[in-house]
This record gives sequence, C-alpha cells and structure tokens, in this order.
Amino acid sequence: MNTPFHLAFPVLSIQDTKDFFGNLLGCDIGRSTDKWVDFNFFGHQLSAHLKPEEVSEAAKNGVDGKAVPVRHFGAILEWKQWQELSEKLKAEDIDFIIEPYIRFEGEVGEQATMFFLDPSGNALEFKAFKDKSQIFAK
Repeated sequence: MNTPFHLAFPVLSIQDTKDFFGNLLGCDIGRSTDKWVDFNFFGHQLSAHLKPEEVSEAAKNGVDGKAVPVRHFGAILEWKQWQELSEKLKAEDIDFIIEPYIRFEGEVGEQATMFFLDPSGNALEFKAFKDKSQIFAK
C-alpha cells in the first residue's frame, strides 16, 4: 500500500459516526473521546470531530450527467470487495446520492463507483477498478 493518509472531518454525533463507520462500513475504531474518534478506514486514518457548526452540505458538479458532491472522500476497493459493500448498503436501504454503477465500461479506466452520505451529511465515494494500473489513466 502507498503511504496511508490522514483525514479529519466534522460530525454531528460521535455515536452515530461510530455506528456508521464501525458497524456499517466495518472500520476498526481506534482512540476516542466524547469529542472525537479515530477509524482504520481501509488502512488509512480518519478522525471524526464533534463540530456540528462545521457540518455543511457539499456543493455539486455535473460529471457524466450526475450531480457529484465536490467535497467527498472514500476508498478504492478491490472489485469483489466493492460489489459486496454495494450489496450490503443496498440491503441496509442506504439512500445513495449516486447508485452503484460502472463508469467507462469496456474503456480505459473502467471503474465501479457509488456515492452516499454518512449520518452527518459528509459525502463518501467508493470505487473499484477492473485494472488497478488504470487508476490514473488519461
């Protein structure tokens, strides 16, 4: 793996955030207090900070005819792992911003993608590439 990244972001509720990232997404919970919590987010460190006044809806840009939240984060998963997560989220009745689908099907950079919100309205995107060597393809 490349060097893990660290991302800190605001949330409305530490408990709801623990339930979402820990229980739904399966992220291990690290250190925490009543004001923040760390997660092992697919090998990367996320720090959710209780800061309701900082939570806001992301503006959207049109991409491939879809309204993509400009401010978002996520992970690039293995193809099978992405499929399993998308099925789990569908079974949990997650309200997708962008339903799971395949972009650039049969082309360079073919990828699976989906967008949804955490309980605080932070936008997440999960992707998978048929060929990981094409992650940065032009």
